Amino acid sequence: MAMRPPPTLRIYILSLLRHLSDGLGFLFHLLLMRWGRKPLRTSDSSLKHTDIITNSVGNPGPPAVYQLKSKKEKFGTLTRITVGEKNPNTINKTILLVGETGTGKSTLINALINYSMRVKWEDEVWFQIVEEKEKSQTKSQTEDVIVYEIFGFEDETVPYSLTIIDTPGYGDTRGIEHDEIVRERLLDLFRSNDGVQEVHAVGLVMKASENRLSDRLGYIFNSVTSLFGKNLEKNIVALITHSDGVTPENAFEALEDAKIKCAKDKNEPVYFMFNNQQKKQRTKKDKKGLEMAWRVSEEGMSEFANFLVNITPQKLMTTVDVLKERERLIACIQNLQDRIEHIELKQAEITQIKDELKKHEEEMKTNKNFTIKFNEAYKVKEDIEVGWWCLIGGYEAAVSCSKCEENCHYPGCTLAWFPKHCEVMKKEKGTTCCTVCANKCPASDHVKERKIYVTKTRPVEMTKDEMKNKYEENKTESDKKSSLLENLEKDMNRLTAEKSQWLDESYQHVVNLQQIALNDSSLSTVIHLDLLIKKMREKGDTGKVQKLEEMRSRVDEGTTAALQYLPAAMKKIRKRKN
Repeated sequence: MAMRPPPTLRIYILSLLRHLSDGLGFLFHLLLMRWGRKPLRTSDSSLKHTDIITNSVGNPGPPAVYQLKSKKEKFGTLTRITVGEKNPNTINKTILLVGETGTGKSTLINALINYSMRVKWEDEVWFQIVEEKEKSQTKSQTEDVIVYEIFGFEDETVPYSLTIIDTPGYGDTRGIEHDEIVRERLLDLFRSNDGVQEVHAVGLVMKASENRLSDRLGYIFNSVTSLFGKNLEKNIVALITHSDGVTPENAFEALEDAKIKCAKDKNEPVYFMFNNQQKKQRTKKDKKGLEMAWRVSEEGMSEFANFLVNITPQKLMTTVDVLKERERLIACIQNLQDRIEHIELKQAEITQIKDELKKHEEEMKTNKNFTIKFNEAYKVKEDIEVGWWCLIGGYEAAVSCSKCEENCHYPGCTLAWFPKHCEVMKKEKGTTCCTVCANKCPASDHVKERKIYVTKTRPVEMTKDEMKNKYEENKTESDKKSSLLENLEKDMNRLTAEKSQWLDESYQHVVNLQQIALNDSSLSTVIHLDLLIKKMREKGDTGKVQKLEEMRSRVDEGTTAALQYLPAAMKKIRKRKN
């Protein structure tokens, strides 16, 4: 065995090597750390990739930590970070990671890289694609959905390249407005030609010590599972971080209590365990424990890699349909609230006029100029305020129908620059039409602007003849021959029928969502279910009320933590119940 150089000489050589070029510096650093030792397999394979390795990040080691050279680019509203060059002839596996800030997603992504590169404990090196900066446990510093692509290491340990989708900042303290941006960006990713069309695994990242889902984590998992179609359930797995290698009973219990739908093996969630201390400096005192921790992650990576080999990928067309259907449901019910408000004000107006006509019937016979006072319902367009998130989320505005004078998509429309691209539009028989407004008008009848229709009332004073002109303006000739009271009664019946029809349309959106969504009782729909239940009960449709209440009861069981995370949502729900 060759003699090691004296300590002074070694320090001098290390200092000198830090100033050498990236690839050469890395090469000599490995040679120095392995002075007199047998060459390692991973070192051999890593030397083939010195062109993608940058300078050391400052950790003296062992392990020595290196940042991988990557290409960063924006596509659409998303960020892509790529290491290596894509080979179209190799298999690629796609993983979507979700979890709270602080659960170790960044370390997990780096661990997947190192496993792909066949890095071993004995190599005393660690590579990273994610720059692991100090972060607050409650606020992520990153806005983007990030797509990491790792090419060029196929057949080092696994026969495929990797695409890892990270959702940093999802569920953090910036609130539901920011999460809407994340959801919109995932939809953009899944339906883009340059995006992702299939997923092999959705990893729910959580700590092994988690004996219950925190309100925020429950909200994150609830929100994310609500994005997918039922076909993805067998691809959702638990990725347990900070593990000591012991079966994570606490995490199992937390997932079970939260009723998270995921892949099962003998009635237990499919899971893989990892430790998060791979790059921690190996002091004499900690070395033995750190090696055990490394072995835990190595075994977890091996099992997860085999899972990815055997699992059938799921196409995301159903997921895109779920996202669109959920968006249409929310838009439809939001629009329904506006319509009901307008209808009920119009009904109140008609009732008031009818009462006044009956009350002053004799006076109006003898005095043609006798006037009746009532509150008239009317619509007006008003400017809307947009939050700071519109600057990063796209063009925040409302899509409205000029013919129906209705708000078809507000709030929430950010990615579409033109009405025809909005989620509430649907192309059928060559024409793109709205799925929300009363007459399902073509997209060409819609505008996107920072204005919305608002229903208001104003005091009005009219004679009987003026009222006849007002209420007979669009009537047929036969209707014009009817009395004013008869026409008012017909208007009341028409408004009641329209209200019933629109309630049925909203209910159908709920049914459609239930048929295709993995999580049909998500937080994004619970806030709207109470209104639908209340109005269906007023309508007297007991069958539909029962079905909606069954869905609402599942929400109460499965999304308690998520609701607690959003005090604003709880406030709305309590207000409607009262």
